[in-house]
Amino acid sequence: MLVDLPFVDVPENDPVRELTWGGALDWMLGAPLRIVLTLVVAYVARRLVHRAITSAINASIARSEAAQAKRDHKRARGMSATTVRERSRQRALTTGSLLRSIATIVIATITALTVLALMAIPLAPLLASAGVGGVALGFGAQALVKDYLSGIFMILEDQYGVGDYIDTGEAVGTVEEVSLRVTRLRDLDGVVWYVRNGEILRIGNRSQGWSTVMVDLPFSYKEDVDHVIGIIREEVSKMTDDTHWGEVLREAPSVLGVETITAGMITVRVFATCAPNENWSIQREIRRRVKDAFDREGIAGPPLPPIGGNHTI
Repeated sequence: MLVDLPFVDVPENDPVRELTWGGALDWMLGAPLRIVLTLVVAYVARRLVHRAITSAINASIARSEAAQAKRDHKRARGMSATTVRERSRQRALTTGSLLRSIATIVIATITALTVLALMAIPLAPLLASAGVGGVALGFGAQALVKDYLSGIFMILEDQYGVGDYIDTGEAVGTVEEVSLRVTRLRDLDGVVWYVRNGEILRIGNRSQGWSTVMVDLPFSYKEDVDHVIGIIREEVSKMTDDTHWGEVLREAPSVLGVETITAGMITVRVFATCAPNENWSIQREIRRRVKDAFDREGIAGPPLPPIGGNHTI
């Protein structure tokens, strides 16, 4: 039995115009079936890749947090659990979204080129046009591309996250949001800064691992140095027994000894390590405790500078 195929643009008397059912079936099992199979394979591959990316990111973040908690078990106490969860969630969402978008673009591009090849459409002009357009876009959006590439590596390398106190060179503050293009942070005056990732040349993160405490305590030159150092050492050692300061400090503060001797004054330096961003509060607490101890023991402070003086008119 013959079948007329009106959709084939051939002359009226051409024998190709009439095909058998077997020929039509062969045609259907050719390019159309391969196109459908290509689309199905692309859809399945996209779903599998997305699922694999999500699982890998979640496992990587879990391992990173476990290793960090084991290496520095007191950091989580210095940083609130809400901040830690928000940082992990932010990084997971951003990284996962980025990798899934890249995977979708790659699979879609390969699928489109494969379908066009099955339809016998010449790809050379299309690829040449896409290449020229890509070069033009690259030159016109260099700053934008630089911002996105910098943001990708910042997130993948976990240079900083939400809740970290960082120094970007242009602004210093607490990170409130990290995206691929800009980083939003708030400084100590409450000012919100939007810093483009491509413009950040160096990052100083004060919230990773631990912070250091350095306190210089002055007293009168006439006092006995060993006696004063003993008082300071006794006072700072009591901080580890305190419920709050014992969890913030990584170890008991150590008295390094005499740091400077100036006119009528001796300075003793105290050093300690603590949870991130807790160094300022510990400095204030050490000064308060030592000052109270000096008052109890009658230790004289440094001489006051003279007020006024001789004035020549």
